[in-house]
Amino acid sequence: MAKYETVIGLEVHIELATNSKIFCSCSAKFGGEQNDHVCPACCGMPGMLPVVNKRVVDLGMTAGMMLNCDINRVTTFDKKSYYYPDLPAAYQTTQWFAPVAVNGKVRIETSKGEKFIRIKQIHMEEDAGKLVHDDWTDTTLVDFNRTSVPLIEIVSQPDLNSAEEVVAYLEQLRSLLRFAKVSECRMEQGSMRCDVNLSVRPEGSDKLGVRTEMKNMNSISAIERAIAYETARHIDAIENGTEELVQETRRWDDIKGMSFAMRNKETAGDYRYFPDPNVMPVCIDDEWFERIKKSLPELPSVKKDRYIDELGLSEYDADILTQSRALCDCFEEAYAVSGLVKESANWIISNCMNVLNRKQLTADMLNIDGKALGKLILLVADGKVGHANAKKILEAMFDEDIDPEAYANENGYIVSNDTGKIEGVIRAVVAADPKSVADYKGGKEKALMALFGKCMKELKGNCDPQVLRELLIKIINE
Repeated sequence: MAKYETVIGLEVHIELATNSKIFCSCSAKFGGEQNDHVCPACCGMPGMLPVVNKRVVDLGMTAGMMLNCDINRVTTFDKKSYYYPDLPAAYQTTQWFAPVAVNGKVRIETSKGEKFIRIKQIHMEEDAGKLVHDDWTDTTLVDFNRTSVPLIEIVSQPDLNSAEEVVAYLEQLRSLLRFAKVSECRMEQGSMRCDVNLSVRPEGSDKLGVRTEMKNMNSISAIERAIAYETARHIDAIENGTEELVQETRRWDDIKGMSFAMRNKETAGDYRYFPDPNVMPVCIDDEWFERIKKSLPELPSVKKDRYIDELGLSEYDADILTQSRALCDCFEEAYAVSGLVKESANWIISNCMNVLNRKQLTADMLNIDGKALGKLILLVADGKVGHANAKKILEAMFDEDIDPEAYANENGYIVSNDTGKIEGVIRAVVAADPKSVADYKGGKEKALMALFGKCMKELKGNCDPQVLRELLIKIINE
């Protein structure tokens, strides 16, 4: 049996983190009632002139620089003509002749080692609307909220050869663009979508096979399954003649685990690209270019190495922190205040992540004040606040901007080592539970922990555990 090589190129659509749309002032935020974020401009009404959102160009340049691309100093917008019900103007404003960024590369790591994936171009464009299928009434409705939401499309060269490489590439894109705050890259919300172009050829051949495209893949697991299915379909067609492979666009059905033909794959000529006369060329001068260049964050891989080599964090801790720019920013601010590296990392990785999970928030949504977290860590380290009460203070920090020490004082969370008060509580607890006292004297260590817990509860955690334990043993033995 002949051996075959899968050849894959990706077109990744990234929804940009802007407040407004690309050519008008309508909200670009996810959600809202259907057709609530629309105006005559993004609905394609005749006579409405687009105005370029400068923030979109900023983020397009940022993405290009993060992915090692060359930035075109003069970038233009073009019309891509095709008809579909969710495209009200019957053309999409995109970039063809002079995209914002070209000739990039992204480094990935897989089980086979390091590899660089070349990027052909990054272009800015507007999104289309959304078709909503109502099976009950057998109708299809159109929601134009997403129309003209700004996108970048990242077009790779056909350098990928497996689902593993595709996943590594997508995860690297997501990490880099999240770090630079270009996009949230949330596949479940559609802010990161992927078109998979795939062909199969005999191993060692330099001639590409017949290419098919699977559109709008929006989950990693679906992409992996689709690549496996489509590769097997191509090989079966080549070896057994089960069908004639043609260049086409296909739809992936994740429930059935199969792809289905949608239409013949269009070529550039089918779209009749031509410069959009309503949108002037965007000229990027040196000042603008340098401003974006200086705003770039430290790369996640560089930051991870620094955390390990300079701060002494474990690879595990550094890996978790560098998955999110928000986690890194909070960690660095907390460490700068507390001076405690490991404790700062632990509070974010454990306690902060627990709160985020309960609130059903992602790591990128961490928005507490890192400096305040550093103060809280110092209160615990200095023995002024117990760990249980510190967690309560942390919960409050997620809901409001507070000073941890002032909040601890207001709510009675400051540890008191008033031995008179502590002894009074211990004597009351011991008197109320003679059985546990007898059990401890009989050699049952767990009985002491039960009494300790009751005392700590009565004191609301505001006591040095070591002081409490010593006094408890002393009073029991009296």
